[in-house]
Amino acid sequence: MELNRKTYLALLNEGKSAFAAGDPSDACPYDQYSANQEQQFGARYWAQGWLAARTAAEAKTPEAEVSAGQ
Repeated sequence: MELNRKTYLALLNEGKSAFAAGDPSDACPYDQYSANQEQQFGARYWAQGWLAARTAAEAKTPEAEVSAGQ
């Protein structure tokens, strides 16, 4: 795996697709604790894509928000 912008964008989209498919955040196929730099890179940007998709989905459904004071 080349650690470049093209790979970064592919990993973001892979994470977004995983969220759309209903996969939980811990379903990441990469190991963030690995000594392998490619695994760490994959885990970081897959998770960012998953989180971005979740954030966008929550922004579209205001009833999903939880009030902190209640």
